[in-house]
Amino acid sequence: MSQPTSNEFGFCRDGKVFINAYLSYPEREIGFVRHSEEEALAYFVKRFDLAVSKVKGLSAEIEAAQNKGSFLTKVLQMQTYLIEFDGLGDFKPLLAELEKHEAYLKELIQANQIKNLEIKRALIQDAKEISEEEDVVEATDKLMEVKMKWVKTGPVDKQFQDQLTAEFQEVMDAFFLKRRAYFEDKNRQIDEKILILQGYIDNVHQLRKAEDIDDSVVKVKEIQKEWKNVIGLPPKKQSMLWKNFKKANDMFFEKYNRIKGIDYKPRIDPRVLELTTMTGELELKLRDQVNIIATADLAKSYLVKWKEISSQIKNMDRSLAERFRTICDKIFEMNYLLRVISYRHANLNEKPRIEQLKIMINQMDYMAKKERGELESFIAESEATRMMEDKITLSKINTQKRKISMKEILLTGFKEELDQLLNS
Repeated sequence: MSQPTSNEFGFCRDGKVFINAYLSYPEREIGFVRHSEEEALAYFVKRFDLAVSKVKGLSAEIEAAQNKGSFLTKVLQMQTYLIEFDGLGDFKPLLAELEKHEAYLKELIQANQIKNLEIKRALIQDAKEISEEEDVVEATDKLMEVKMKWVKTGPVDKQFQDQLTAEFQEVMDAFFLKRRAYFEDKNRQIDEKILILQGYIDNVHQLRKAEDIDDSVVKVKEIQKEWKNVIGLPPKKQSMLWKNFKKANDMFFEKYNRIKGIDYKPRIDPRVLELTTMTGELELKLRDQVNIIATADLAKSYLVKWKEISSQIKNMDRSLAERFRTICDKIFEMNYLLRVISYRHANLNEKPRIEQLKIMINQMDYMAKKERGELESFIAESEATRMMEDKITLSKINTQKRKISMKEILLTGFKEELDQLLNS
């Protein structure tokens, strides 16, 4: 047997390389001799530099990190890595550095867990107080904010984790049971009010058919007073019922005026007339493709004017408001489309109409599909990050849906016009 070659940290024996015992770790085989023992020892001494660089790198990461507690697992893994590392060098200071990190991180984590425990207990108390509020809708928004804070709060000691989670979930479950009962009762009340209002509408129609028109007009006016006392319906349902009620009243008084020989001309609110005129003007100007930039500027000024006037009208016609909003959206989308096209087709308006439509169809189809894809990605990301209940996120999604819808409506119009030209 040959005399083994060695250095301060290891030795060669029988064609193999061993690391000396250190701390509580026994000597162990780390490799074998390829050419010479001296060369083998030099290789493993050089390889030790890798272990040193990894420990230094981890230390630097811990120093720079804000969430230092997340590095405890890496420190423990690095300790195992060093103990099993095939290299020759002084591992004791490296392990000592890792032990120092471990002690510091455990202390930090413990402090954070104590802080998290306080936060989660406070959030449970907040949730309990909020769940007892009378305004269920407002309480729901507040509880969602508490839940977001709960999710963002870090872990607590394992001995408290299950108990806290169960307690918090119990508060949330109890509230949402209460919330469901609240809305079931509210829906029942709404259904009852709808039946009452529908009954008023039916009564007015029946009174129109009655023989004694003078007696009927008294009863209709009484029904009108009673109608005002029924409140608290969803706006859309209230609007629909009001339209039907107004129609029934108009039909009744048309008959009444006819019988009494009264020539009645309904008064038109000049403010409503102005809004209607603005809407009609924009609808006509949308067709003026050449002057779309000026039309878009006009639409912007009309939006400001619309807000000023409509805020003064008590019962604003929702169909007129939707009609105005739709034409403004179309104008803005048309303006954007033509601005994009102008970069490549500066002389678009000089081309034959069929060629114009083909260019507009291709560009609008591309933009609609692109924006729909982006919207689907945004929705998926919002669902993954639990942001779908956020009001700003929902508003952004609804706005984008409307923009895409307007693009698709314009696109359909272009295609129909092109078909007519090609088939004429």
